[in-house]
Amino acid sequence: MASATTPQLAAAVSNAGALGSLGLAFHSASAVRADCRTVRAATNGSYNINFFVHREPKQDPVRDESMRAALAPFYQELGLGEVPLAQASAPPFNAEHLEAVLEMAPAVVSFHFGLPSESLFRPLRDRGIFTVSSATNVAEAQALESRGVDAIIAQGFEAGGHRGTFDAPYAAGEIGTLALVPQVVDAVSIPVIAAGGIADGRGIAAALALGAEGVQLGTAFLTCPESAVAPVYRDALSRSAAGDAQITRAFSGRPARGLENRFTREMRGLEDSVPDFPILNALTGPLRKASGQAGNTDFMSLWAGQSAPLSRNLPAEELLEELVKETEQTLRRLISAEPRG
Repeated sequence: MASATTPQLAAAVSNAGALGSLGLAFHSASAVRADCRTVRAATNGSYNINFFVHREPKQDPVRDESMRAALAPFYQELGLGEVPLAQASAPPFNAEHLEAVLEMAPAVVSFHFGLPSESLFRPLRDRGIFTVSSATNVAEAQALESRGVDAIIAQGFEAGGHRGTFDAPYAAGEIGTLALVPQVVDAVSIPVIAAGGIADGRGIAAALALGAEGVQLGTAFLTCPESAVAPVYRDALSRSAAGDAQITRAFSGRPARGLENRFTREMRGLEDSVPDFPILNALTGPLRKASGQAGNTDFMSLWAGQSAPLSRNLPAEELLEELVKETEQTLRRLISAEPRG
């Protein structure tokens, strides 16, 4: 949930009894420190910060210029001038991030797209920081466990935002949460956290029944007033229907699930020739920003999971209370249900 979470949202969730998270994938080390200080001052210190550990992109002049040409009409339409040069942005978790994390000492650090190198990962473990990373299939989960991670997020195909797949082929990670979670639970000996398509107490109870020791919810909290998403984004989530959340590479260069809009439709034939992540993310950034400021969703990356139609506009604390209540009610109902036959 990089760019969607805020210190206020993370603090509200943590203070309500869950583990609030900050998506810091696009943060500089100084911004990491600033957000961590804000959350730490507002909580008892229990919060998670998340980083991307993507591979450094390879510049491809042909792809870069082809994409700049494809985006030029959109830039013109929005009065943005020329498309910027294709350049790598948003470095993966690095030594500067590590220094900031060790200084801030959050309770939990999580990663997406695998784990950082041992030289960046071991200091976190040596400091006693709880580490988590995402897996989209059993092989990835086992690889993470072998590296010494403390818990695994089993990210089902229903999940919103960037797919956490880090081992080829990408299609090996196209597994739904219902099928993925029990397979990962059986394959590893560390705690498994279910993610993807979970937005109410029924989903949480189901994940627990599958063997997960916890759940991770993202889309459900986007419509909270504490999140950073624009009002038109919230509106789109509230009005979404089943099937609206589709996988696209059009915004960032990596597969990610979001609500379909004009940009994803018009870019559909070009997705196999886009620049590497996060080069494309930098090229589409001005379009996304201008679209949001104009109050329309045509060029916004509306990251959302398949649970988006279950969104509700509640403050984070109230939403969490509802989720706990629904989960308890669902579990009680299942326990007290008369056996059939």
